[in-house]
Amino acid sequence: MGVMNELINPRVVGSLERILAEASPGLRFPHLAEKAGQLDRLSLRERTDLLSSAMLTDLSGDYAGAAALFRLALEDPGFTGWMIWPVSETAATLALAGTGPGDFEDCLWLLAELTPRLTGEFAIRRMLAADLNRALAVIQGWTSHPDWHVRRLASEGTRAYLPWAIRVPEITARPAATLPILDALYRDPVEDVRRSVANHLNDLARHAPDEVVAAAARWMAAPDANTPKVVRHGLRTLIKKAHPGALELLGFPPASLAVTPPRLDRAVVQLPGVLSFDFEVSNTGPAEARLAVDYVVHYAKANGSRAEKVFKLGTAVLGPGEARTFSKRHAFRQMTTRVHHSGDHALQLQVNGVRYPETGFTVVTG
Repeated sequence: MGVMNELINPRVVGSLERILAEASPGLRFPHLAEKAGQLDRLSLRERTDLLSSAMLTDLSGDYAGAAALFRLALEDPGFTGWMIWPVSETAATLALAGTGPGDFEDCLWLLAELTPRLTGEFAIRRMLAADLNRALAVIQGWTSHPDWHVRRLASEGTRAYLPWAIRVPEITARPAATLPILDALYRDPVEDVRRSVANHLNDLARHAPDEVVAAAARWMAAPDANTPKVVRHGLRTLIKKAHPGALELLGFPPASLAVTPPRLDRAVVQLPGVLSFDFEVSNTGPAEARLAVDYVVHYAKANGSRAEKVFKLGTAVLGPGEARTFSKRHAFRQMTTRVHHSGDHALQLQVNGVRYPETGFTVVTG
């Protein structure tokens, strides 16, 4: 994260101070300038909070005045990039503490104005947490906004598990609350917006799988050329989890199959190393079979238990009596996102949601 932390550095702080001062002659930002020398050893989030706190001290505490200043700053093309994150957090703090009757809604629109310069998706979470219904009433209107950045913010900012962002428990408790936004955007002409819709749907699948499948079915009933891709990406977790409705919707119904145990090229994998394997799938039924082929690695944990992860291998169509051999090379190496432990592991095949017997092997990490 060291490189990421430097996205907000003393040069960025200096530029932000200059832009705000030029947007409001006579107003100075001494606390903001002071914080430029206090960024070392702080994470990106901590730097954002530090600068936002400084701006709150330098400003009068009035949301309307701060919002007017930030809108004037938008006239400067240099008012862009990661300096926007602390600005958006400052706006949200002032709006949520403000007494003006329209501060809440105006702040949401200010975040929409700021989002093309970086994103307002982090600050918007606090608005959602404060009053979900009130926020969604504004955000739903963004789905027809002419700027695709704002349309994307409508989907991305309301995701249940948005990376780097605070959780909004009410979103997970009410999965239907954000579905109207996705219904309005799944056929958006911009791929970045559609990708956000798919990721949002995949987030919801973690705690509301049946609602997600129902939404995807609605979209497939009124598709455009991009809808199948959006649905596949949005249902990817449910496919790995072998959700029957998701498999059926994507055209992978139950089939009569014969699947051989995987043939491993070695019984022991020394890290870093690669395990190669192959297996055969035969269609033993009287009709064509469409296959979603995955495999599961059961990793040994430090406490002696195991943790599984499903990996996508591919898709295929087999005619009656047809057989096909599949092969794969799976790498084992230490990563920040996965720490390997020596011990007994297992490989398991999953075809159209059906799991077949495990085949064991050993990993040595010495």
